[in-house]
Amino acid sequence: MAERQKACDRLGTREESVTLLAQRDGWSSGEGNLMARRRFQKGFVFLQGNQWKGRYREDVIVGTETKRIRREVILGSKRDLPTKPLAMRRLEVLLARINGLDYRPGRVATFGEFLDRWKVEILTKQQPSSARAVKSHLKCYIVPQLEKLRLEQFGVENQQTFVTRVVEKGVSRKTLLNVLGTLSSILSTARDWGYNCTQIDVSKLRLPPRGARHEAPHFTIEQLQKLLAIAEEPWRTLYCILTMDGLRAGEALGLQWQDIDFDRRLLHIRRSAWYGKIQTAKSQASETILPIPDALIEVLKLFRAQWRPNSQGFLFVTRNDRPPSSNKVVEYHLWALLDALGIPRCGLHAFRHTHTALLLDSGATPKVVQRQLRHADARTTLEIYGHVVGDAHREAVEKVASMLDGIGRSSGTIN
Repeated sequence: MAERQKACDRLGTREESVTLLAQRDGWSSGEGNLMARRRFQKGFVFLQGNQWKGRYREDVIVGTETKRIRREVILGSKRDLPTKPLAMRRLEVLLARINGLDYRPGRVATFGEFLDRWKVEILTKQQPSSARAVKSHLKCYIVPQLEKLRLEQFGVENQQTFVTRVVEKGVSRKTLLNVLGTLSSILSTARDWGYNCTQIDVSKLRLPPRGARHEAPHFTIEQLQKLLAIAEEPWRTLYCILTMDGLRAGEALGLQWQDIDFDRRLLHIRRSAWYGKIQTAKSQASETILPIPDALIEVLKLFRAQWRPNSQGFLFVTRNDRPPSSNKVVEYHLWALLDALGIPRCGLHAFRHTHTALLLDSGATPKVVQRQLRHADARTTLEIYGHVVGDAHREAVEKVASMLDGIGRSSGTIN
């Protein structure tokens, strides 16, 4: 009996020793038996054509199971890596993440599989105006090209291929950057959720050159005077608000009388209207208080005297007591006035651009303009509106030129 006990003790000691060795060397064990699976690996390097390639294995989570799959990556050309040791050294850099002590298996999925969940968890919580642009990017560019591609395969090389195919559709550089912004947001969420994927770094991608920059349309003072002289209510008041306080179209269409403080001459930006639906302002910086000039106070008082009440106190509503859509205002009201006056057609944002041009022309500092336009960064203001040349700007340049007037070579001839 004593000999049997000693044998069991020796067996138990041996099993514990094996388990400790397995844990020390990075092996993993299943229930009931040990499966020797070393975590540290050197991979395998080989030459295919003129390219060095590397193979290694990685643990991934597929559904509820953890599987070990084989990976194959391009390390570089034979010109960049003349010898095999150099190629192996580059593979070691890639394997550093897997061989690290803090490595954990990542999740894998195709773009299509991940997008199905991302739309439910993330897209539904975005503002309708933002979600509409994202849905357009998904439908026109992202899903057709990437739906069946696995997230971890979308490295820099495939990212460049995606950029090239989008450019072939004839889109502008700005549209391409917007699409990449949507894609970057999706990949950031995937990374936060534990999926294996490479983030987008625009500096590593070859984008089309910048095209000629077109100045956004705006009105001259004479054009504004003619436009406001023939505009009918309530659109005349809307145009005045847009011009005198520089609001965005959705912010002006979402105004309620409770947002206007006549006593202190202040205007509160609390919401925005988009296709008749109320949503929050564009950003946290947009929700603020702006001063109302005296001229606009008089316009608002006259408008309130003839305003037709509605249940929620909106300044501008349709027959359904909902804020009108900005595109309908432009199509059915603004364009008719512009055509009658011979002014090129434009949108409601031209009033905001006009307000900015007049601010800069009056000598306002960039900080004041930023505060009025409610940009989070003054650099945004200068990038968008820095090209506006007002009379004050032109006058300053003329003064410099006048100082140099007459300076130069004399009318005599130098032999």
